[in-house]
Amino acid sequence: MGAYAAVLLWAIPGFFVLVLIEIAYGHFAKKQTYTLMDTLASLSSGMTNVIKDVLGLALILISYPFILKNIQLIELEASLTTYTIAFICIDFASYWVHRLNHKVNIFWNQHIIHHSSEEFNLACALRQSISNLIGFGALFLIPAAILGVPSEVILVLSPLHLFAQFWYHTRHIGKLGFLEYILVTPSQHRVHHAINPIYIDKNLAAIFCIWDRIFGTFQEELDEEPPIYGTLKPVQSWNPVWINFQHFWILLRDAWYTKKWENKIKIWLMPTGWRPQDAKKKFPLEQRKPSSDSKYNPQYSANWKKVALFQFSSLVFLLLFLLAEFEQLNSSFQLAFGLVLMLSIFGFTALMDFHRWAPLFELCRGVGGLLFLISPLNQFLSNNYPVVFSFGAFYFLITIGIGIWALKQEPKRSLVLK
Repeated sequence: MGAYAAVLLWAIPGFFVLVLIEIAYGHFAKKQTYTLMDTLASLSSGMTNVIKDVLGLALILISYPFILKNIQLIELEASLTTYTIAFICIDFASYWVHRLNHKVNIFWNQHIIHHSSEEFNLACALRQSISNLIGFGALFLIPAAILGVPSEVILVLSPLHLFAQFWYHTRHIGKLGFLEYILVTPSQHRVHHAINPIYIDKNLAAIFCIWDRIFGTFQEELDEEPPIYGTLKPVQSWNPVWINFQHFWILLRDAWYTKKWENKIKIWLMPTGWRPQDAKKKFPLEQRKPSSDSKYNPQYSANWKKVALFQFSSLVFLLLFLLAEFEQLNSSFQLAFGLVLMLSIFGFTALMDFHRWAPLFELCRGVGGLLFLISPLNQFLSNNYPVVFSFGAFYFLITIGIGIWALKQEPKRSLVLK
């Protein structure tokens, strides 16, 4: 994971710079596609995904090297041709994994975070999952394994394939002529993120739109049908951890309360959105109508915005420390520090959702963070990384202060609760 952490150390600032450029362009073009809290929620979601991936917090059911060893018919040497074949195979596999995520209840849970933003911009590209805790994607790489594509080639190309999907999450680029018949473009991907009935579950390809055209999931963006973004059941939250498991909670609750044993099992494997009738009656869920006027939009004072920006920027600094020193830190500290960051992201975004328990959670989190820093097990922090130690202590002290301050804001917070 050390090499991946090193790549992310460069990739994350790069993504942030591109987001800032798009924000600046939207401002000067008077076509802004960003709002503060939605943007922070998107970037925070990307941070949780980075933490999960760099710590290897997933169970791989079947790996590509295992499949390769058992079914390869020929053996390809690493060459430009091999890399080209591998990239096409990865893209083909991505299409089918993506389609599965959209079509089956349990798999939608690990993809909903990516569609949860009611905006569409480069930042929402970073809304990546932490709920995909069981890895099975290698099954869709069987064509590559049969051809004998080396594991090292797949390992190198997979993150590049993911990063190559970043650029088309924008509303500032129109249709691109003949490229619309070859590549996935911003126009095509706007369709994919839309909840307009004509656009639902369309344009599932990642890089080459040929898969959508072959398998019947292609839809052109129509001038008379502007895309409306988000999910049909709005997540109504800035908290990336809650968004990741919100759909799973609905499935679990329905499976518990439905009376038929058949439905308790069936619900997980049925098409996305299917629910038992008795559970649907007991827990009705209101679907969002495709309208740009119904976005999740709590109101924030200048002080609340300052709190959000302080929390986010502080956590970015601490995450970059983890990535920069990843190979020098022992695995126990990596895991514990990653958990501290996850809880911190959960805490400050819960506070921005105005949950009544969030101020007390933040107060406790600040105290817990200080105890973590001064633990004898982590004494090396003050010895080897005094700047990070001092910043961490400052950050958690301020978090305690924010928790106390937010407790006193209860009447004002209640005014904006729906």
